[in-house]
Amino acid sequence: MDVPLDPSCDDLPLMANTSHILVKHYVLDLDVDFQRHIIEGTIVLFFESADRLGRESSPTEGAGRLRMPGAHPAPGTDARAFSSTLGPTDVAICGEGEEETSGEGGNRDTWKQASGISPSECCCGPGAPGSEDFVLVLDCCDLSVLQVEAVDVAAAPGREELTGSCGLTAASALRRRIVRELAALPADRWREQLDRWARCSRAPACGELLFDTDAWSLRIRKSGARTAAEFPPAVRIRYRTQPQGQSLTWTSDQSGRPCVYTAGSPVNNRALFPCQEPPVAMSTWQATVRAAASFVVLMSGENSATPTQVREGHRSWHYYVTMPMPASTFTVAVGSWMEVRPETCTTDDVVAERGPSSPPDADQRCMGVCGHMDFPCRFRDASTPAQAVPPYRVFAPASLGGACHETVLRLLPACLSAAHSVLGTHPFCRLDVLIVPANFSSLGMASPHLVFLSQSALTGRSPLCGSRLCHEIAHAWFGLAIGARDWTEEWLSEGFATHLEDVFWARAQQLAPDEARERQELRACLRWRRLRDETRDSPDEMQVLRPNKEKTGHVSDSGSSVIRHGLNPEKAFLQVHYLKGYFLLRFLAGRLGDDAYFSFLRRFVQRFHGQLILSQDFLQMLLENIPEEKRLDLSVEGIFRDWLESSGIPQPLQTERQAGAECGLARQVGAEVAKWNRVNRRPRKRKRRGTEAVFEKLLPDQLVLLLEHLLEQKTLHPRTLQSLEKTYDLPQQDAEVRHRWCELVIKHRYTRAYGDVERFLREDQAMGVYLYGELMVGEDARQQQLARRCFALTQEQMDRGAARVVAAMLF
Repeated sequence: MDVPLDPSCDDLPLMANTSHILVKHYVLDLDVDFQRHIIEGTIVLFFESADRLGRESSPTEGAGRLRMPGAHPAPGTDARAFSSTLGPTDVAICGEGEEETSGEGGNRDTWKQASGISPSECCCGPGAPGSEDFVLVLDCCDLSVLQVEAVDVAAAPGREELTGSCGLTAASALRRRIVRELAALPADRWREQLDRWARCSRAPACGELLFDTDAWSLRIRKSGARTAAEFPPAVRIRYRTQPQGQSLTWTSDQSGRPCVYTAGSPVNNRALFPCQEPPVAMSTWQATVRAAASFVVLMSGENSATPTQVREGHRSWHYYVTMPMPASTFTVAVGSWMEVRPETCTTDDVVAERGPSSPPDADQRCMGVCGHMDFPCRFRDASTPAQAVPPYRVFAPASLGGACHETVLRLLPACLSAAHSVLGTHPFCRLDVLIVPANFSSLGMASPHLVFLSQSALTGRSPLCGSRLCHEIAHAWFGLAIGARDWTEEWLSEGFATHLEDVFWARAQQLAPDEARERQELRACLRWRRLRDETRDSPDEMQVLRPNKEKTGHVSDSGSSVIRHGLNPEKAFLQVHYLKGYFLLRFLAGRLGDDAYFSFLRRFVQRFHGQLILSQDFLQMLLENIPEEKRLDLSVEGIFRDWLESSGIPQPLQTERQAGAECGLARQVGAEVAKWNRVNRRPRKRKRRGTEAVFEKLLPDQLVLLLEHLLEQKTLHPRTLQSLEKTYDLPQQDAEVRHRWCELVIKHRYTRAYGDVERFLREDQAMGVYLYGELMVGEDARQQQLARRCFALTQEQMDRGAARVVAAMLF
């Protein structure tokens, strides 16, 4: 193993030896057991050794892009037009095939005894001195691996149609050829490809394989296979998850019904199934998941699965994807979800609701040859550019159905249409939105075809819900269709989504240009204040957007690497990568001009969709599009130095904020703050008619800024807080406003509103962690008792990372 691991370090190891062998396709066949809190079944992995894969790593040509041997140009097949041909009961009858055994039992207990080599001495790649067998390394933790076996894909029905009469006599060579030919099928045969993957996955075994697990990996070897090219091309693993596995959250929804979902954990999906986690390991997948009939299974698949009954009281759901993506994007949620359906409406209502759409030829100007590996790409389908709103569904616990109908269902079409008007073709053919349980650790999380949304987005007025939907929709382009080759560069996902959410949301509301600009300036003001606070209060090393500097994107000889601070629970609560990335993109858009910038962004998406990038891929292409007279001193190296490779606030941003004038909406807030300060200074006795202050109606973002300014006041009297609460109906505002209100309540020990704080800590867990610290730091016995009581009520259901952080504050 060539990744040095320090048990006391908070870095996340990526152990898979992707430089030697890559998974092309996963087939999962799983059962969900709510009684035992486990998911169990099999996963079949189909491999191709790296020596058969062409690589291109030029930073200006899409670093990390993989080319399939003999790849065909994408034919423009629209995946949404089809549904799976595979049902959960379509079990093929496989022939016995040629049995090829290693003569050794395959399990982790007998590895050392059978081979005479301890796991740490085994080779994880070809050609290591003194090695005997190649060892496949998969990312894996919190899993009980029961059996690993090679799959005899040559025994699957219909294999002759792939290989013909090839004349191969060695069974192992025939199996490798079958998998290779199957992986190379052109995109317009994707349905056939999925069917063949499924049939091969059900083929009989041809020998058990030796395996061993440690804290972070599953290692598999076949006796006599000296190189990756000699390793079995298809492997079936029988396993089960563990109740405390970090990839899954077992909990109850807001209606009290059991559910489980992938939590977006720092360890991603390695505690759900053994996989190759590094983003370069882009693969397709299909999954069959069985659960009790009362449950609905949602997944990040291209199809809207229709369940089938497999036995009394149980149903099966089948999903698939044909676009190769990292294993970390796989998402599942199983619960008693209710689909929130729109009321019937007229065509005119739909048009009005969906908002703006792009001109018919907006995408046609960007059409070109795709640079990714071959798959059914929507950017090559002539019918998709005009689809402003792809098919969508909204799911929620039954108790939140009404709130979802009034917010998410009403806003989603307009947000999707606005995104299309800015960036063009939606990368994915459909979208499900699910309101997840209260213990979800953030406001939202985007996966292909599936968005998780916190219940905190449903309260108050619509802006928080709308902007959050826009943020997650933006990830379809930046974070999913275009991913970071090195996960330490998360600004390439979060910075873009933060910048685009304002643009999308302004268009979704159909704001006039001047009004949109004002509101975006107000958001910039709020984010500037937040960035100042975070850079002051967080460790310097966690403020750097490109921490690996010139080694960004580099991996070890085997392909393994580490993600710096990837296991630090506090990292999940920092927004530095969001905010600095947002301000960098805002700075660059200002230099180029908004119209020219978004025109460039559409070209960038057209060029790099379906690929992995590094910061320089974006910056080099952008600078090539900035006229010389506007480029001035801009360079990739300078942007690295000033924005991406240093802690603190970038100097260009510091200069800009010092020189810039406040926007009109912020000045209006300033006037209201002055009124409240006068109210707070006024003696209690003085109540003359006609002298009462008249306060202006404020937007939610203005309320946030108002409360932040009032937080800077040393003292606010209880009567002032009472008047403030009544004037703006603060307990009924959105979660961002209520969070600032709770801060004021805690700071000034306004006991009448302690119930608002307790409600926030219980119902808005994604945002409440900071408040626990505020309750404890003042050393007020009543506040500390409130904090401990809320934690005692929620800790069993709370996100594990958040619970660790809160426990450290309280005890």
